[in-house]
Amino acid sequence: MTIDIIDLTDPQYADLSPVQLAMVRAAQAKKDSILAKAASECRELLYILLQNDNARSSVREQETARIEAQADADVTLVREDLLYQLAYEAIGSEGNENGPYRYPENPNYYLTYSQRFLVVRNYYMQATSDATARLEAYRMDTLARTYLGEFYQTLYDLLASYVS
Repeated sequence: MTIDIIDLTDPQYADLSPVQLAMVRAAQAKKDSILAKAASECRELLYILLQNDNARSSVREQETARIEAQADADVTLVREDLLYQLAYEAIGSEGNENGPYRYPENPNYYLTYSQRFLVVRNYYMQATSDATARLEAYRMDTLARTYLGEFYQTLYDLLASYVS
């Protein structure tokens, strides 16, 4: 897979954590899917216009431009979301006098609630691959209730969605 959703040098790419690498690959897959869909729509438009003897029509140029503009906008959203996720994934590298911030040993109360949500979510997603055990552990976590505030229920719903 060629990664071109964001520009990274080799050293920057090597410094990404496994979670960040997964985020980059998922975003690249979304980008590739968006561009493939746009190309397919442009081909379908051409075939329709050829069937109706209108292949040289200005409609083709206008519709192709519209499809490509929408694809570019969608790719930009995916790229911005990836950059946002990568920025907040790196939060755990900071610390205070008690050591590096790490949930639940040394939670960072300077984070916004949405950033705390990401930290706690990552903690539980990495803790175990058993979705039921993960949900039960989260349900028993009293620190998470106060640390996440109103985001507690959101994360509970997310973790519950993995239980089937």
